[in-house]
Amino acid sequence: MVLFERAPAKINLSLDVLGKREDGFHEVEMIMTTVDLADRIELHTLDENRIEVSTDNQYVPNDERNLAYKAALAFKNRYQLHQGVRINIQKNIPVSAGLGGGSSDAAAVLRGLNRMWSAGASMDELVELGAVLGSDVPFCIAGTTALGTGHGEKIRTLASPPSCYVVLAKPSIGISTRHIFPRVNMETLHHPPTDAVIRCLEEKDFEKLCHHIGNALESVTFPLYPEVKQIKDKMLQTGASGAVMSGSGPTVAGFTRHFSKARRIYNGLKGFCSEVYIVQLLDRR
Repeated sequence: MVLFERAPAKINLSLDVLGKREDGFHEVEMIMTTVDLADRIELHTLDENRIEVSTDNQYVPNDERNLAYKAALAFKNRYQLHQGVRINIQKNIPVSAGLGGGSSDAAAVLRGLNRMWSAGASMDELVELGAVLGSDVPFCIAGTTALGTGHGEKIRTLASPPSCYVVLAKPSIGISTRHIFPRVNMETLHHPPTDAVIRCLEEKDFEKLCHHIGNALESVTFPLYPEVKQIKDKMLQTGASGAVMSGSGPTVAGFTRHFSKARRIYNGLKGFCSEVYIVQLLDRR
């Protein structure tokens, strides 16, 4: 049996850090949504009780270090399943980009195995399982537009964003979340207005939304990687109504109502960045 799942990229409309927790994680507030740039996951049943992973990207591990492998193992252990699976990952989402590619792959594996093996897991159970794997996995399981709190594991669905085009631009560097969070200085952090972003979503007010989007981690990432700030500045100079770094970077998302402006932003960044995409939001409820 072969089963296919899409694993969409996520972007942050807002990301705030509220403090460090006793368990070592940081307390966060993150407003996230998904775009139509997605990895393609193939799940193949195996007769033997083992997990295999293959990818078409040399920077993604094909063994137990892969988050998709960890997701399959966690699912098998949780529901005491003894079937085997081969996971083939076609990567379209840039790696170490702040777009949640690995988390989305893991979420797609959990959703797919639940269907393929008829395990009957509820959405809440999948979210609980995903929280053990990574902070972005619970959001990626549902994949609409949501507020993530705690260390990202508590998910509340929000109103869908107003329709628009999004330009994603990633320089030729990768940034690990584990490299950025230890450098957070709570005394100098700029906190984006999470409540205002939620109101803008409810009111479908695109211009106000673009005014309020923000990411507290920009103040950490920008001094370490000035090219990320240059991308954001370039987006705003070439016509984006708003721009914000996604996750801990280095990808920046620029927002515009019009495809002509999206194309202008794309052209302005194409020679400056290794990877640039024009995408649309997936949440069209």
